[in-house]
Amino acid sequence: MRRVHALARWIVIIGAILSLLLVGYAYLSKRPQDLPWTPLDLSQPVGLFTGRKLAALGPSPDQCRALLDRAGVAYTAMPPTGSGQCHYSDAVRLKGGEDAILLSPASVAPACPVAAALKLWEWHIVQPAAQRHFGQPVRTISHFGSFSCRRLYGRSEGDFSEHATANAIDIAAFVLEDGRRVSVVNDWTGDDKDAAAFLRSVRDGACSLFSTVLSPDYNAAHRDHLHLDQADRGDFGWRACR
Repeated sequence: MRRVHALARWIVIIGAILSLLLVGYAYLSKRPQDLPWTPLDLSQPVGLFTGRKLAALGPSPDQCRALLDRAGVAYTAMPPTGSGQCHYSDAVRLKGGEDAILLSPASVAPACPVAAALKLWEWHIVQPAAQRHFGQPVRTISHFGSFSCRRLYGRSEGDFSEHATANAIDIAAFVLEDGRRVSVVNDWTGDDKDAAAFLRSVRDGACSLFSTVLSPDYNAAHRDHLHLDQADRGDFGWRACR
């Protein structure tokens, strides 16, 4: 029993030390977004807990839309649709602009936490990667959709996909400013090293913003797209990135 109490005491002590180190790091580096208890701010660079904070927005559509408003993101809030396991109440349709990446088809309306993560992905991951590898920005992101009433992997039984609540989007390709198309199906294992490196950069960067990121490295079902979703697995939930 004494050993159990001693172990518990050491766990508490170590936890307190780690928390103090985290606070000290965030304070000295002036990065409050690296702390788990600070409010999410879309105007800040991506922090250690940004992804978890985005996923936790699921039950709070008003809070999520307020974040988009404060960040100057143009969107249209969609009316609730569906019923049972296949429904959404917080979907938004992002609007394109002079400096914003267009989604194609433009009619897609993912859940607000997915849309918020897409904007951070655009600002901090996709565009910087495009400039590094191609010397130009991305103008359009092609996708395979968001809302789809289906179970995981199209099965007839089992858990429903995050697509069933518009809490996911499948990214197929990126169109650069000069019209060049970089697609997952053609360039993930293609001969163009810059295109392949770009796709892996945006995949890896998405892992800090989305709960689940699945690419061709995961399985054959994802050979032509990147699956991004915001499954809420709790404060200490695991994250999938492959």
